[in-house]
Amino acid sequence: MAAGVVGGAFLSASLQVVFDRLGPTSNIYNYFRSRKLEDRLLKKLHVTLISVNQALDDAETKQYTNSNVKKWLYELKHAVFDADDLLDEIATEATTLKIEAENQGATNKVRRFTSFVSQFYKHMVDRIQEVLDVLEFFAKQKDVLGLKEGSGGGREVEVCGKVSFRLPTTSLVADESRIYGRDGDKEEIIRLLLHEDLSRDPLFVISVVGMGGSGKTTLAQLVYNDGRMKDQFQLKVWVCISEEFDVLGITKTILSALECSITGCEDLNQLQLKLKEELTGKKFFLVLDDIWNEHRSNWELLQVPFCFGASGSKILVTTRSEKVALVMASVRVHHIALLNEEDGWKLFVEHVFKNKDASLCSDLESIGKKIVQNCKGLPLAIKSLGDLLHTKLSQKYWNEILGSEIWQLPDDETNIMPALRLSYHYLPSNLKRCFAFCSIFAKNFEIDKESLIQMWMAEDLIHCNQGNKIVEEMGDGILDELESRSFVEKSRRNDDKLIMHNLVNDLAKSIFEGFCLRMECDKVQNNINEKIRCCSNSSLAWGHEISLEPIYEREQLRCFAQLPQVELPIGIVEMFSRFKHLRISGLKCVEIKLSDGICNLKQLHYLGLSHCRIEKLPNSICTMYNLQTLKLYYCTQIVELPQDLYKLINLHYLDLSCTGIRKLPDSICKVHSLQILKLQWCKFRVELPLVSHLILRV
Repeated sequence: MAAGVVGGAFLSASLQVVFDRLGPTSNIYNYFRSRKLEDRLLKKLHVTLISVNQALDDAETKQYTNSNVKKWLYELKHAVFDADDLLDEIATEATTLKIEAENQGATNKVRRFTSFVSQFYKHMVDRIQEVLDVLEFFAKQKDVLGLKEGSGGGREVEVCGKVSFRLPTTSLVADESRIYGRDGDKEEIIRLLLHEDLSRDPLFVISVVGMGGSGKTTLAQLVYNDGRMKDQFQLKVWVCISEEFDVLGITKTILSALECSITGCEDLNQLQLKLKEELTGKKFFLVLDDIWNEHRSNWELLQVPFCFGASGSKILVTTRSEKVALVMASVRVHHIALLNEEDGWKLFVEHVFKNKDASLCSDLESIGKKIVQNCKGLPLAIKSLGDLLHTKLSQKYWNEILGSEIWQLPDDETNIMPALRLSYHYLPSNLKRCFAFCSIFAKNFEIDKESLIQMWMAEDLIHCNQGNKIVEEMGDGILDELESRSFVEKSRRNDDKLIMHNLVNDLAKSIFEGFCLRMECDKVQNNINEKIRCCSNSSLAWGHEISLEPIYEREQLRCFAQLPQVELPIGIVEMFSRFKHLRISGLKCVEIKLSDGICNLKQLHYLGLSHCRIEKLPNSICTMYNLQTLKLYYCTQIVELPQDLYKLINLHYLDLSCTGIRKLPDSICKVHSLQILKLQWCKFRVELPLVSHLILRV
């Protein structure tokens, strides 16, 4: 696989956050630069992280075949999170010192500075040394494990122990009578292919887009072998592209399919001249199956000879990425539908029973239909599980499969997860982290786009005001990328909500295994990883009280998201104060009394208190200088905000919808980072000071 095709390593995005914290414009750098010894310590930390970062691509490809590499990578992720938490803590203290010094006199400024140096500073230096020692150990271990720095050029990449160059596809289709649910797709594509294009475009490209295993190749085979194609086109060619978009190799394949001799032709110019000669004046139909290339220049180079074909020539492309369809200037994009339950069941029966009489196993039907439902219409999953269960026709085994997560099944028994992991493997590193974060969401949960973007921002996966874009625009761009690759899709009920296919949800959960805990009301949590970073109440049940005792001692917790409406202890905010690295706290429908102690959550970036019974916000909340998002939606008892709101220098988003707020404090004009203020459906007409930089939603 060409090195440029594979996305960056998952951990590279987290390391980039750390690199930014150590950069010359950061608060940390400015604070330490006057102390040469400690300045050297930070530089040493930076160099060590660079050394580790250079081996990450190699580690990600080897982790599936080498358990020691997998363990090294897992522990390294935790070490990087520890480093990020420590640096964030230092940056927070530096910011606190700066703000409070500005609000006090010169004498107090010197006194506090001196106190800070004597108490906090030395402690932080010792902790930086501890983190550095750990990371230096990992840097040495990468050499022991034989991990190569900057590797990847021209190497094959293994996914789950299998070379990711999968078996090439061919134009031959199996028995059409055994293919279900594709008649409508097939007729729509053929209609487009037989349509006479009256435009001036030299090429008519149709792209079939869908997630891995959705049946794109099967659909292309059905179309390619339809008799109407033979009558309509003089030439037909099928080319399987797969991972590497090799213009020279693809051109050779097309010429070979046209039975044109290419002996002695290794030069692209000679090959393209031959192909031009073969296509000139002829109406052709070309299938390019499984394209991953997103570089327009490669496509522009390949398609030059195609422009000499006769009018009405067509090209059919299959791809997992809508971006590929855009790059190839597709005239039409056809999103392949997943199978309905009826067609899914027919396909399952075909693969489970093959030539056997399914009626002889009627006792398995109810279990089998539930298994098919769990596959959510993905043909690859249905076929793989059907083949897996073909020789194991027992209720006990089928119930075991039904009760297990797909990603827990061995990869040598099903090729579902390897197929999906391959799509994940191609994501850029920042998208990998954003996608993995989605493991906090339960299956079938409708994800609020706005909240997800704000949580990404809280985790430093996207930043406010990069260039001329606000964070919402950047977040929308990431979601568009994930949607174009079928990792998320719009909810049918609400365009502002997203959903994940069950198997994609399993994929996210497997990637973030050991880092994210989804608590269920009806399950007892045992043996919880002591280093979990994210925790969510993922139950969809209403009115249940959930015990938080399993996470009391998990001091590294960075995120707690209460997604559905579930009863939680009244003193939950105070309990959270033990999580000094907590960045995200999202609560709903909780009766709480916020005390001044909430200011102990110094690293909190996102505070959601929607539908909570709160009478007022303590003024101490204004010392939470990292706070970016504050949601008080439907907190009907709140009638005023603290006067010192201007101290929240990073506040970006404030939702006061459905509250009892009558007037905003004049100090809100000084919150220059505030971009979005929501005042929809408030009880009273809210008096607004003149704030020119706000995006108001009233």
